Amino acid sequence: MMTRDAQGTHPPRTARRWGVREPMRSLVIVVAAAFSGGSLLWTLVTGFVDPRTALAFGVLIAVGELARITLPGHREVAPVASAGAIGYTFLLSIGGHAVHHSSWQVLAVVTMGFALGELPHIAAGRTPDWGDLARRVMIIVVMTLPFRPYVSELAPTPQTIDWWLVLVIMAGLVLAGWLTDAVIAAAIRAEPLRGRFAVALRDELRAHSGLGMAIGSSGILIALASSVTGLAGLLVFTAPLLVTQVAFRRFAEIRLTYLQTVRALSRVTEVGGYVATGHSRRVSRLAKTIGTELGMRESELLELEYAALMHDIGQLSLRDPIANGATVYALPREQRRIAELGSAVIRETGVLDTVAELVRRQCEPCTGDSGNDPPPLGSRIIKVANAIDDLVSDSADSERVQSALERLRMDAGTEYDPEVVEAAARVIARSSERR
Repeated sequence: MMTRDAQGTHPPRTARRWGVREPMRSLVIVVAAAFSGGSLLWTLVTGFVDPRTALAFGVLIAVGELARITLPGHREVAPVASAGAIGYTFLLSIGGHAVHHSSWQVLAVVTMGFALGELPHIAAGRTPDWGDLARRVMIIVVMTLPFRPYVSELAPTPQTIDWWLVLVIMAGLVLAGWLTDAVIAAAIRAEPLRGRFAVALRDELRAHSGLGMAIGSSGILIALASSVTGLAGLLVFTAPLLVTQVAFRRFAEIRLTYLQTVRALSRVTEVGGYVATGHSRRVSRLAKTIGTELGMRESELLELEYAALMHDIGQLSLRDPIANGATVYALPREQRRIAELGSAVIRETGVLDTVAELVRRQCEPCTGDSGNDPPPLGSRIIKVANAIDDLVSDSADSERVQSALERLRMDAGTEYDPEVVEAAARVIARSSERR
């Protein structure tokens, strides 16, 4: 079975490999490295234009990169660094004096700022997600290459700037950079998990919309304000973004605390001897992988993970535990009782009603029970994932796995959803190929 990071659907970095398994991620890293290396070489040869301004923005970018945060879904972002980089890209003048640095100098300053900001992280063993770092570079590439060559035409002098035209162009380039980043992020995210690109793109657009708008607008404000206030504008218009960053950090910490609490709660059944050790985590991993295969959204996958981790919590009410906690061997009446008791416990939290409903309906036939509508897709997935782990446990014996799948196929269309069973077969086959 596959593992995952505590904060999202992405595989952990230690499980990633360069090459054919993630060609898109590798390609983005190589392209970003080529732009960064080329810009550094060009700038070293030609020299810096207005080095004082370059140093100020470079320091801001480095500090922002040092303060990067990890959002749910294992998304590394550096709001202050990105806003500073966008501000330097769109900079037209400083305190009334025109600036004419090139696109290559912008990329060189951004590269050095990112590198300096990452050094303390690397020294502390917190290696960055190179794919996310490369994407931050590519956003600036998309913005600076079309903008900087035409600065002299847009702003011949600080007194003759058509601010409305410049503002529209800046906003358009920010939007283009944001959309490009979302497309690249979706392609990278969907690749190792064999997910659907359209679903991944929708998740990325939703995940980046709020913060992306704040970063883009802050970058534009930094560039425009610096024309009047000079370098003091860097501090003035970075402060609101710091507040936003703190809010997003708190949100990420709350989400992580939720998941850690649910995982700890799921272990109660194992510690009490009600289920086999590792059963809940294995069911959760398999269920999430099946959900990804079937194109579930990231928010749905998170609810599925919570439900799969706690799907057996109702067994705590049993006077005599089921052998190895394998509910697949229990009577249907007993299965429903366990599911309903577990659902009632989860509802007591007051914030996980959807998760409670997934747990409550996990034992129903795939077509529905007693004339009810079919259970939610998440419930049908948990039913299949739980049955497979009950039959296979942590065994890697391919014959045992195939025997379990054949048993589920015999009841497909009545007890188990055929589409879910076949999705499980595909992800298990791919997992076996990687061993």
